[in-house]
Amino acid sequence: MTRRIVLNGTETEIRAERLDGALDELGYASAIVATALNGTFIPRASRAETVLSDGDQLEVVAPLQGG
Repeated sequence: MTRRIVLNGTETEIRAERLDGALDELGYASAIVATALNGTFIPRASRAETVLSDGDQLEVVAPLQGG
């Protein structure tokens, strides 16, 4: 079963049921990123328990470095 979510403003189809699986599927498995689901920050420790639904809006942001 696939889910339609909005990833960083772009509609995307994924097979994963949970946020950690979606990040793996989307190529963020080894990346250090911050995540927000429907406007709510999701800590790394909660990603395995966070279930995704059709229409969810997921933001994945990599921290910027610089000075």
